Amino acid sequence: MAPRPTRGTFKFDKYYLVMEALRESGQPFTEHAPEACPREWLEAVHCPTYVDEVFRAAVPREKERRIGFPVTAAIASRVRHTNGGTWLAAKLAMQHGYAANSAAGSHHALHDTGAGYCVFNDLAVASNRLLAEGDARRILIVDLDVHQGDGTASLMAGREDVFTFSIHAEKNFPARKARSSLDIGLPDGADDAGFLAVLEKHLPVVLEEFDPDFVFYQAGVDPHTDDALGRLSLSDAGLEARDRFVAQQVRTRGLPLASALGGGYGDNQNAVALRHARSMLAMAAINSCFTNVS
Repeated sequence: MAPRPTRGTFKFDKYYLVMEALRESGQPFTEHAPEACPREWLEAVHCPTYVDEVFRAAVPREKERRIGFPVTAAIASRVRHTNGGTWLAAKLAMQHGYAANSAAGSHHALHDTGAGYCVFNDLAVASNRLLAEGDARRILIVDLDVHQGDGTASLMAGREDVFTFSIHAEKNFPARKARSSLDIGLPDGADDAGFLAVLEKHLPVVLEEFDPDFVFYQAGVDPHTDDALGRLSLSDAGLEARDRFVAQQVRTRGLPLASALGGGYGDNQNAVALRHARSMLAMAAINSCFTNVS
């Protein structure tokens, strides 16, 4: 496990609270600790100059402002491990059907800078590595965070072997959206019924037409009505229905599914952590086997 970072604007406590919530759930799951992501895997997606800045904890002030917190040596170690965790979750999903990274989902990180609490884009890094090693032929990235995955869309743009699908709050961050393979921006206040109707209409079509052999899922819980940075109005039941539907659609096609934590914000970190834990448990119930990377 990566060293615990110092407290900044972004609240890192939820990652530890998620693991506590999972352990207290009484549901069986297997924990794995990832190794740090190799530098060359990061440099295959991100600008080597930026990667070096992070490794040396010498990220320029303007980039740190875009990220939202200082990139210390502890943070540099942490993000290397969380990126390694998404790749490990993918490899475990290939063995067990479903696996989750109880961190990461850093979908705002761009080629030469981080942004929006994201330093390196683990979804893009892991996708690129799986394809490079021949572990996957075509990867679908389903992003249901309340914020559009602009970094993932940008980094994967133009690739015929990666399809990026995002359902998000249209008026939320980022103000300037990137172009995913398929973007659906929802109006403020969209509720369970509205969100699920869009998801149920489009995800089966994307799976059928793109025909992936691996699926990453950005399972942010920030569409919740009580989220501090969200603009949508999903309930606890709505989030769980969303996650069950994604898992059902992917697993009934015999495809491996790896999820990353994504966004979830609020003063009550225990409540946020519980939403994340319930998200993973909902997907694990569909698969009947839960492997977690922490």
